[in-house]
Amino acid sequence: MKKVLILALLLISTVSFAQTISGKAYYQSKTTVDTDQFGGGEMSEEMKKQIMERMKSFLEKTYILTFSGSESIYKEQEKLEAGSGFGGMGAMMGSFSAGAQYKNLKTNQILEEREFFGKKFLINDTITNLEWEVGKESKQIGQYLAIKATAVKKIDPNDFEMARPRGRRGERGRNRDAEEDSEKVADTTQTESEDPFDQIEIPKQVIVTAWFTPQIPVANGPGEYAGLPGLILELNVERTTILCSKITLNTKETESIEAPNKGEEVTRAEYNKIIKEKMEEMREQFRGRGGRGGGRGRFGGF
Repeated sequence: MKKVLILALLLISTVSFAQTISGKAYYQSKTTVDTDQFGGGEMSEEMKKQIMERMKSFLEKTYILTFSGSESIYKEQEKLEAGSGFGGMGAMMGSFSAGAQYKNLKTNQILEEREFFGKKFLINDTITNLEWEVGKESKQIGQYLAIKATAVKKIDPNDFEMARPRGRRGERGRNRDAEEDSEKVADTTQTESEDPFDQIEIPKQVIVTAWFTPQIPVANGPGEYAGLPGLILELNVERTTILCSKITLNTKETESIEAPNKGEEVTRAEYNKIIKEKMEEMREQFRGRGGRGGGRGRFGGF
């Protein structure tokens, strides 16, 4: 209870002082992949390397968080074609295209541009308020002292953007012997059907680890994340790490931030439902072809 009270007081002072701060934070995002999952462990190292190179465009990205007072917008700096030549899984990964993410900490609103199979959506929802637990651990990130905070984030069962390869559940090696036995059977099935949906799962919850700096009293961070008494400089979610590489501050003039307004407006729950229905339709089409020819673009649009 004492920790919650201290965090609340810090947030109040942070929000008040943040009204005079604006600037930009540059982030590098990198997602790691367990290459041992490719081909049931029988794929050559050269083939794994080729696959990782093809996946690089959606595993490594650069973003800019522009913040001013209680408002911010988070955009990808450079966009490349993702999933090229990576079969059904690549087609699925490449079909999700994230646009600008706008947050208003004062009204607790988040607006996110999304494109799915050529159709544009505008998700209008509230910011997910995680129950952060601030610890005593700290480290230096660049010239800033960063403090560690963790939270548990519950995942919508229809949130396919949080899908991960099936078979590895968090800690490496957990139940590995049992998994290896089951994989021998699963590999045969996947070879015959090559159904990409059999290769993924959606976790019920994930651990979020953030490193924030009180030296920049802005209760903001990359993407949807916020709510700490200082700018988030590093974020770890599952196999994805987002690290701030550069910060420019301006305490004299505020920068104008425009909220995105393109696309069909939906709530996050409505968007996830649309994705689920489309995924089910794609799977039925895939099964109807006997699991063959799952190349990108054959699933059809809206």
